[in-house]
Amino acid sequence: MHPSLKNTPLVIATRESRLALWQAEHVQALLRQRGLSVELLGMTTKGDQILDRTLSKVGGKGLFVKELEVALEEGRAHIAVHSLKDVPMELPAGFALACVMEREDPRDAFVSPHYASLAQLPQGAVVGTSSLRRQVLLHALRPDLKIVPLRGNLDTRLRKLDEGQYDAIVLAAAGLKRLKMDERIRSIFAPEEMLPAAGQGALGIEIRSDREDLRLALQSLVDMPTWLRVTAERAVSRGMGGSCSVPLAAYATLEGDTLFIRAAWGDPDGQLPLVRAEQRAVVTTLAQADAVGLAIAQALQAAGAQVHRH
Repeated sequence: MHPSLKNTPLVIATRESRLALWQAEHVQALLRQRGLSVELLGMTTKGDQILDRTLSKVGGKGLFVKELEVALEEGRAHIAVHSLKDVPMELPAGFALACVMEREDPRDAFVSPHYASLAQLPQGAVVGTSSLRRQVLLHALRPDLKIVPLRGNLDTRLRKLDEGQYDAIVLAAAGLKRLKMDERIRSIFAPEEMLPAAGQGALGIEIRSDREDLRLALQSLVDMPTWLRVTAERAVSRGMGGSCSVPLAAYATLEGDTLFIRAAWGDPDGQLPLVRAEQRAVVTTLAQADAVGLAIAQALQAAGAQVHRH
């Protein structure tokens, strides 16, 4: 181990939402088991502050990451733990993803006080989500539903549901499970019905790219099957101009060395039909996974999906 890591505590920059803190504390505990001294630096990000507009309108995924990167840049923190779904497809110069950890349940959860599943919702019911992906996939399953924006952290979203602002909301199953709130899940969408977002349920650890010592220290947390899967998924997103203003789903599974990836693109204006693509390929390296994802993005475009231009 690098001598600098022996003497000074490793500092994790984290958002202060309950879920972000769970993620940071989870990594802290794993690193402490490996003999490192680890502290947390809690921060509020732009994404946490701007709650009155949808993410795609105010700058996309990077809103949850930027302040954490500034802390890394200034040396106030050494690593940042992110939900990979929130991490931009291209990291800024000077930063690197050092580690992708084992994935929690990547699927979407249906949450409702009154209805057990999407099929049970009455005609015209109000469903909350701020994800364009979930919006287009819900619309494809149930064109009659009224889909309304829903921002805020997990607790805020659940409170708005309980206050009766929505008949149901759709959330990532992973967050509910991590916070031991499984009892709120009424049903889980099969990937065939509601294809997950790129990286959903997986945690990534970001470092400054010149910190090879940190990269080595984090190697024991790496889950390579997850990293291969999410690399392919994120490459689809990158190939489609990936930000949260793209209504895109990408989900890969891995059996042995065979990666099976499925993707779907929907028209946010609801004018064009859902476009789908899928592929099986032998994948053993991150570069191969990336290439498969880019090929899927091209297949989506060939079938009529539109690339998002910034």
